[in-house]
Amino acid sequence: MLSASPRRGGNSDILCDQFMLGAEESGHHAEKIFLRDKEINYCVACDSCLKNDGACVSKDDVAEILDKMIEADVIVMATPVYFYTMNAQMKTVIDRTYPRYTEMTDKDIYLIATAANPEKQAMELTIDGFRGFTSLLPGSKEKGIIYGTGAWNKGDIKGSNSMTEAYELGKSV
Repeated sequence: MLSASPRRGGNSDILCDQFMLGAEESGHHAEKIFLRDKEINYCVACDSCLKNDGACVSKDDVAEILDKMIEADVIVMATPVYFYTMNAQMKTVIDRTYPRYTEMTDKDIYLIATAANPEKQAMELTIDGFRGFTSLLPGSKEKGIIYGTGAWNKGDIKGSNSMTEAYELGKSV
């Protein structure tokens, strides 16, 4: 699970925890990578990774994250929605998959997005952004989306239907 919330215990992070709880109660191993805790540099489009078997010249935590994404059967990507798109933390990780994204094969993909806007429709551009990335992962399938709507302040998501949806979707993995 990639949690791009800039706040530990933020709304998208809370939904990650619910999903993980459901998955673990169903007997699955789940690991959440809290992107805020990782050193993640921007891709500088130098293409050195293509000459170095996927190794980036930037020595940060992305190599470890990519290894885990490649190894996983399921990838859960969670972000708050900022100005109708995923936040910078998530987009930066996606950009850094460039040298190895084709190794992320046959994944079940789950998406979690939270926004202050109460309408799911307002989150569709964010979901389209995720789909642009996940459509490039060979053999991968989108298995579910959790729309955490109406969550402006930290913790607003608690008590919403999204909490149950995240838990149940996690159990169904």
